[in-house]
Amino acid sequence: MRVVDLFCGCGGLSLGFQKAGYDVAAAFDNWSAALCVYRRNVGNHASLLDLSDTDKSIETVTGLAPQMIIGGPPCQDFSSAGKRNENNGRGDLTVSFVSSVRPEWFVMENVARILKTHKLVEAKELFKESGYGLSYTVLDASLCEVPQKRKRFIMIGKLGAEDGFMDENLRKNQSSKPLTVAEALGDKIDVKFYYRHPRSYIRRGVFSVDEPSPTIRGVNRPIPQGYTLHKGDPVSSLAGVRPLTTHERALIQTFPPDFEFLGSKSEQEQMIGNAVPVNLGTYVGKCISQYIEEQEKN
Repeated sequence: MRVVDLFCGCGGLSLGFQKAGYDVAAAFDNWSAALCVYRRNVGNHASLLDLSDTDKSIETVTGLAPQMIIGGPPCQDFSSAGKRNENNGRGDLTVSFVSSVRPEWFVMENVARILKTHKLVEAKELFKESGYGLSYTVLDASLCEVPQKRKRFIMIGKLGAEDGFMDENLRKNQSSKPLTVAEALGDKIDVKFYYRHPRSYIRRGVFSVDEPSPTIRGVNRPIPQGYTLHKGDPVSSLAGVRPLTTHERALIQTFPPDFEFLGSKSEQEQMIGNAVPVNLGTYVGKCISQYIEEQEKN
Protein backbone atom coordinates (compact mmCIF):
# COMPACT_ATOMS: atom_id res chain seq x y z
CA MET A 1 0.00 0.00 0.00
CA ARG A 2 1.35 3.42 -1.00
CA VAL A 3 1.71 5.57 2.12
CA VAL A 4 2.46 9.25 2.78
CA ASP A 5 3.64 10.27 6.25
CA LEU A 6 2.76 13.80 7.41
CA PHE A 7 4.54 15.43 10.40
CA CYS A 8 7.10 12.63 10.00
CA GLY A 9 9.82 13.94 12.32
CA CYS A 10 12.87 11.70 12.30
CA GLY A 11 10.85 8.76 11.02
CA GLY A 12 9.54 6.56 13.84
CA LEU A 13 6.09 6.03 12.34
CA SER A 14 7.43 5.65 8.79
CA LEU A 15 9.97 3.07 9.89
CA GLY A 16 7.31 1.19 11.82
CA PHE A 17 5.04 0.99 8.78
CA GLN A 18 7.96 -0.05 6.59
CA LYS A 19 8.64 -2.91 9.02
CA ALA A 20 4.99 -3.90 8.67
CA GLY A 21 5.40 -4.15 4.88
CA TYR A 22 4.07 -0.81 3.64
CA ASP A 23 5.57 1.34 0.88
CA VAL A 24 6.21 4.74 2.45
CA ALA A 25 6.54 6.76 -0.75
CA ALA A 26 6.82 10.26 0.71
CA ALA A 27 7.14 12.00 4.06
CA PHE A 28 6.89 15.65 5.06
CA ASP A 29 7.84 17.84 8.00
CA ASN A 30 8.88 21.43 8.67
CA TRP A 31 11.89 20.53 10.85
CA SER A 32 15.06 20.39 8.76
CA ALA A 33 17.22 18.71 11.42
CA ALA A 34 14.74 15.85 11.82
CA LEU A 35 14.46 15.43 8.04
CA CYS A 36 18.25 15.00 7.81
CA VAL A 37 17.99 12.12 10.28
CA TYR A 38 15.02 10.65 8.41
CA ARG A 39 16.89 10.70 5.10
CA ARG A 40 20.00 9.16 6.65
CA ASN A 41 18.08 6.22 8.14
CA VAL A 42 14.66 5.72 6.55
CA GLY A 43 14.83 6.93 2.95
CA ASN A 44 15.41 9.86 0.61
CA HIS A 45 11.69 10.43 0.09
CA ALA A 46 11.32 12.97 2.95
CA SER A 47 10.81 16.65 2.05
CA LEU A 48 10.53 19.97 3.83
CA LEU A 49 6.95 21.25 3.79
CA ASP A 50 5.08 23.66 6.05
CA LEU A 51 1.99 21.58 6.73
CA SER A 52 0.24 24.56 8.31
CA ASP A 53 0.00 25.89 4.73
CA THR A 54 -2.93 23.59 4.07
CA ASP A 55 -3.60 24.64 0.46
CA LYS A 56 -0.05 23.89 -0.66
CA SER A 57 0.10 20.73 1.45
CA ILE A 58 -3.16 19.38 0.03
CA GLU A 59 -2.01 20.06 -3.52
CA THR A 60 1.34 18.36 -2.90
CA VAL A 61 -0.07 15.26 -1.20
CA THR A 62 -2.98 14.88 -3.61
CA GLY A 63 -0.49 14.73 -6.47
CA LEU A 64 1.14 11.69 -4.86
CA ALA A 65 -2.15 9.72 -4.95
CA PRO A 66 -1.56 7.93 -1.63
CA GLN A 67 -3.69 4.96 -0.64
CA MET A 68 -2.98 5.79 3.00
CA ILE A 69 -1.95 8.89 4.94
CA ILE A 70 -0.30 8.40 8.33
CA GLY A 71 0.96 10.96 10.81
CA GLY A 72 0.77 12.72 14.12
CA PRO A 73 -0.36 16.35 13.92
CA PRO A 74 1.32 18.61 16.49
CA CYS A 75 0.28 17.35 19.89
CA GLN A 76 1.63 20.11 22.15
CA ASP A 77 -1.76 21.80 22.28
CA PHE A 78 -3.36 18.63 23.64
CA SER A 79 -0.48 17.39 25.82
CA SER A 80 -0.65 17.37 29.60
CA ALA A 81 2.74 19.09 29.43
CA GLY A 82 1.48 21.86 27.14
CA LYS A 83 -0.83 24.83 27.56
CA ARG A 84 -3.91 22.85 26.51
CA ASN A 85 -4.92 25.53 24.05
CA GLU A 86 -7.08 24.09 21.29
CA ASN A 87 -7.61 27.36 19.46
CA ASN A 88 -4.18 28.67 18.51
CA GLY A 89 -4.05 27.38 14.93
CA ARG A 90 -1.85 24.34 15.34
CA GLY A 91 -4.69 22.30 16.77
CA ASP A 92 -6.64 23.12 13.62
CA LEU A 93 -4.20 20.94 11.70
CA THR A 94 -5.92 17.95 13.31
CA VAL A 95 -9.19 18.94 11.64
CA SER A 96 -7.65 19.47 8.17
CA PHE A 97 -5.50 16.36 8.35
CA VAL A 98 -7.05 14.12 5.70
CA SER A 99 -10.49 15.23 4.54
CA SER A 100 -9.42 17.10 1.40
CA VAL A 101 -7.04 14.43 0.03
CA ARG A 102 -9.40 11.50 0.80
CA PRO A 103 -7.09 8.47 0.59
CA GLU A 104 -8.71 5.09 1.17
CA TRP A 105 -7.06 4.86 4.59
CA PHE A 106 -5.60 7.17 7.21
CA VAL A 107 -3.91 6.68 10.56
CA MET A 108 -3.73 9.57 13.02
CA GLU A 109 -1.58 9.38 16.16
CA ASN A 110 -1.66 11.80 19.10
CA VAL A 111 -1.56 12.12 22.87
CA ALA A 112 -4.26 10.33 24.86
CA ARG A 113 -5.61 13.63 26.17
CA ILE A 114 -6.97 14.52 22.73
CA LEU A 115 -9.99 12.37 23.67
CA LYS A 116 -11.06 15.17 26.01
CA THR A 117 -10.94 17.94 23.42
CA HIS A 118 -13.60 19.53 21.28
CA LYS A 119 -11.08 19.56 18.43
CA LEU A 120 -11.34 15.78 18.18
CA VAL A 121 -15.13 16.04 18.02
CA GLU A 122 -14.77 18.43 15.08
CA ALA A 123 -12.24 16.14 13.39
CA LYS A 124 -14.49 13.09 13.70
CA GLU A 125 -17.44 15.01 12.25
CA LEU A 126 -15.35 16.11 9.28
CA PHE A 127 -14.04 12.60 8.66
CA LYS A 128 -17.56 11.20 8.80
CA GLU A 129 -18.77 13.81 6.31
CA SER A 130 -15.91 12.75 4.03
CA GLY A 131 -17.12 9.13 4.08
CA TYR A 132 -14.78 7.49 6.59
CA GLY A 133 -15.61 4.78 9.06
CA LEU A 134 -13.55 5.32 12.21
CA SER A 135 -11.85 3.07 14.74
CA TYR A 136 -9.95 4.70 17.55
CA THR A 137 -8.46 3.76 20.88
CA VAL A 138 -5.68 4.60 23.30
CA LEU A 139 -2.86 2.07 23.06
CA ASP A 140 -0.37 1.40 25.83
CA ALA A 141 2.90 1.02 23.95
CA SER A 142 4.22 -1.44 26.55
CA LEU A 143 1.59 -3.93 25.32
CA CYS A 144 2.65 -3.36 21.71
CA GLU A 145 6.31 -4.51 21.84
CA VAL A 146 7.65 -1.21 23.20
CA PRO A 147 9.37 -1.23 26.64
CA GLN A 148 7.69 2.01 27.64
CA LYS A 149 4.51 2.97 29.48
CA ARG A 150 3.49 5.40 26.76
CA LYS A 151 -0.21 5.88 26.06
CA ARG A 152 -1.05 7.13 22.57
CA PHE A 153 -4.31 7.85 20.82
CA ILE A 154 -4.66 6.04 17.49
CA MET A 155 -7.45 6.74 15.01
CA ILE A 156 -7.79 4.67 11.84
CA GLY A 157 -10.15 5.68 9.07
CA LYS A 158 -11.27 3.74 6.00
CA LEU A 159 -13.57 5.04 3.27
CA GLY A 160 -16.92 3.30 3.32
CA ALA A 161 -16.28 1.29 6.49
CA GLU A 162 -18.49 1.03 9.55
CA ASP A 163 -17.43 2.77 12.73
CA GLY A 164 -15.48 0.44 15.01
CA PHE A 165 -14.44 -1.74 12.08
CA MET A 166 -10.95 -2.37 13.49
CA ASP A 167 -11.60 -2.22 17.22
CA GLU A 168 -11.19 -5.97 17.70
CA ASN A 169 -7.94 -6.14 15.72
CA LEU A 170 -6.39 -3.34 17.76
CA ARG A 171 -7.42 -5.07 20.97
CA LYS A 172 -6.70 -8.75 20.35
CA ASN A 173 -3.08 -8.40 19.22
CA GLN A 174 -1.83 -6.75 22.40
CA SER A 175 0.55 -8.59 24.70
CA SER A 176 -0.80 -10.04 27.92
CA LYS A 177 1.81 -8.23 30.01
CA PRO A 178 3.92 -5.07 29.63
CA LEU A 179 7.37 -5.32 28.05
CA THR A 180 10.15 -4.31 30.43
CA VAL A 181 13.32 -2.41 29.60
CA ALA A 182 15.46 -5.40 30.60
CA GLU A 183 13.48 -7.77 28.36
CA ALA A 184 13.84 -5.45 25.38
CA LEU A 185 17.39 -4.16 25.80
CA GLY A 186 19.14 -7.09 27.49
CA ASP A 187 22.86 -6.40 27.77
CA LYS A 188 22.49 -3.12 25.85
CA ILE A 189 21.86 -1.42 29.20
CA ASP A 190 24.27 -1.86 32.09
CA VAL A 191 22.35 -0.41 35.03
CA LYS A 192 19.60 -1.82 37.21
CA PHE A 193 18.08 1.57 38.08
CA TYR A 194 18.03 4.87 36.19
CA TYR A 195 16.80 8.43 36.62
CA ARG A 196 14.06 10.11 34.58
CA HIS A 197 13.41 13.69 35.65
CA PRO A 198 9.82 13.98 36.93
CA ARG A 199 7.50 16.78 35.86
CA SER A 200 7.10 17.60 39.55
CA TYR A 201 8.73 16.29 42.69
CA ILE A 202 5.49 14.74 43.90
CA ARG A 203 6.36 12.01 41.36
CA ARG A 204 9.22 9.57 41.58
CA GLY A 205 12.31 9.96 39.41
CA VAL A 206 14.01 6.55 39.71
CA PHE A 207 12.92 3.51 37.74
CA SER A 208 13.95 -0.12 37.44
CA VAL A 209 14.83 -1.89 34.19
CA ASP A 210 12.47 -4.65 35.34
CA GLU A 211 9.48 -2.46 34.48
CA PRO A 212 8.51 -0.52 31.36
CA SER A 213 10.14 2.89 31.06
CA PRO A 214 7.99 5.94 31.73
CA THR A 215 7.23 8.03 28.66
CA ILE A 216 10.38 9.14 26.86
CA ARG A 217 10.09 12.92 26.65
CA GLY A 218 11.99 15.45 24.55
CA VAL A 219 14.40 16.41 27.32
CA ASN A 220 16.93 14.32 29.24
CA ARG A 221 18.03 16.02 32.44
CA PRO A 222 20.76 14.99 34.89
CA ILE A 223 19.99 14.13 38.50
CA PRO A 224 19.73 17.52 40.22
CA GLN A 225 21.92 18.24 43.21
CA GLY A 226 20.02 17.60 46.37
CA TYR A 227 17.43 15.27 44.78
CA THR A 228 15.50 13.71 47.65
CA LEU A 229 14.41 10.14 47.17
CA HIS A 230 10.67 9.79 46.55
CA LYS A 231 8.76 7.13 48.47
CA GLY A 232 8.07 5.45 45.12
CA ASP A 233 11.73 5.26 44.10
CA PRO A 234 12.77 1.58 44.13
CA VAL A 235 16.17 2.32 45.70
CA SER A 236 17.50 3.31 49.11
CA SER A 237 20.24 5.56 47.67
CA LEU A 238 21.25 7.12 44.36
CA ALA A 239 24.52 5.14 44.22
CA GLY A 240 24.89 3.71 40.72
CA VAL A 241 21.78 5.53 39.42
CA ARG A 242 22.19 7.67 36.30
CA PRO A 243 20.02 9.13 33.53
CA LEU A 244 19.61 7.09 30.38
CA THR A 245 21.94 7.92 27.53
CA THR A 246 20.62 9.32 24.27
CA HIS A 247 21.24 5.93 22.63
CA GLU A 248 19.38 4.05 25.37
CA ARG A 249 16.42 6.39 25.04
CA ALA A 250 16.35 5.71 21.31
CA LEU A 251 16.41 1.95 21.95
CA ILE A 252 13.46 2.29 24.33
CA GLN A 253 11.65 4.11 21.51
CA THR A 254 12.50 0.92 19.55
CA PHE A 255 14.72 2.61 17.00
CA PRO A 256 17.22 0.06 15.62
CA PRO A 257 20.64 0.01 17.33
CA ASP A 258 22.31 1.30 14.16
CA PHE A 259 19.86 4.20 13.69
CA GLU A 260 22.07 7.29 13.45
CA PHE A 261 20.93 10.57 15.00
CA LEU A 262 22.40 13.87 13.80
CA GLY A 263 22.33 17.43 15.11
CA SER A 264 22.95 18.87 18.57
CA LYS A 265 22.33 16.79 21.67
CA SER A 266 19.20 18.79 22.49
CA GLU A 267 17.89 18.30 18.95
CA GLN A 268 18.53 14.57 19.12
CA GLU A 269 16.80 14.26 22.50
CA GLN A 270 13.80 16.18 21.18
CA MET A 271 13.59 14.02 18.03
CA ILE A 272 13.64 10.87 20.11
CA GLY A 273 11.03 12.14 22.56
CA ASN A 274 8.72 13.41 19.80
CA ALA A 275 8.87 10.21 17.75
CA VAL A 276 6.21 7.55 17.52
CA PRO A 277 7.87 4.39 18.87
CA VAL A 278 8.86 2.32 15.84
CA ASN A 279 7.27 -0.88 17.13
CA LEU A 280 4.02 0.91 17.92
CA GLY A 281 3.85 1.94 14.26
CA THR A 282 4.58 -1.64 13.25
CA TYR A 283 1.84 -2.88 15.57
CA VAL A 284 -0.77 -0.60 14.01
CA GLY A 285 0.38 -1.44 10.49
CA LYS A 286 0.17 -5.18 11.15
CA CYS A 287 -3.32 -4.79 12.66
CA ILE A 288 -4.46 -3.07 9.46
CA SER A 289 -2.89 -5.80 7.31
CA GLN A 290 -4.61 -8.44 9.42
CA TYR A 291 -7.96 -6.71 9.02
CA ILE A 292 -7.51 -6.53 5.23
CA GLU A 293 -6.62 -10.23 5.07
CA GLU A 294 -9.66 -11.16 7.12
CA GLN A 295 -11.92 -9.10 4.87
CA GLU A 296 -10.48 -10.73 1.75
CA LYS A 297 -11.19 -14.19 3.20
CA ASN A 298 -14.78 -13.20 3.84
